[in-house]
Amino acid sequence: MTDAAPRAAAARLLVVLDADSTLIQDEVIELLADAAGSRALVAEVTERAMRGELDFAESLRERVATLAGLPEGVFADVSARIRPTDGVHELIAGVHAAGGVVGVVSGGFHELLDPIGASFGIDEWRANRLEVVDGRLTGGLVGPIIDAGAKAAALAEWASAHDVPMHRTVAIGDGANDLAMMDIAALSVAFNAKPLVRERASVAVDVPDLSQVLPLLGLRG
Repeated sequence: MTDAAPRAAAARLLVVLDADSTLIQDEVIELLADAAGSRALVAEVTERAMRGELDFAESLRERVATLAGLPEGVFADVSARIRPTDGVHELIAGVHAAGGVVGVVSGGFHELLDPIGASFGIDEWRANRLEVVDGRLTGGLVGPIIDAGAKAAALAEWASAHDVPMHRTVAIGDGANDLAMMDIAALSVAFNAKPLVRERASVAVDVPDLSQVLPLLGLRG
């Protein structure tokens, strides 16, 4: 699944979150790299990309290449290890109760995000897709890479689809790849974020609990 059908009535607001280290506590590519024996390399490249020191698309290809040969059964194994961020269900429920829409746009992978999106009750989600041939990862990707520009485009697209004006959009993220969508949202929230993201965000939340975003949206005192 990528995009759900638009709701009949206009939504009151749109909240778009990054996935890894925001919606969930983990960096999924590092969990995959555990199985491939490449975690140390992948973690180092991920950290540099999050700080904005590396081109995201280039760094993603480099990291994904280390996964070549893994059986596709690794997706189920990794899914079982993923930890939701504290307060995520409260945030989603609060936005929905206010007539809002929740989207997730990720530099991670559909193979792991799809079950999360469905189980969390997220309205829209988008991510990269890993190439699998004959039951094994090739170390490549299929389709366009979800980089910073693609994240911003998704936020704008979903706002239009749900008739949410841009002045009622919120972006929540932690790394350099989130900056473009945070720049176009009316409210940007740096969630346990890198220094560069904290500097450019409207507000920073340093407690690892997404329910702390609700007061910023006027949804909880």
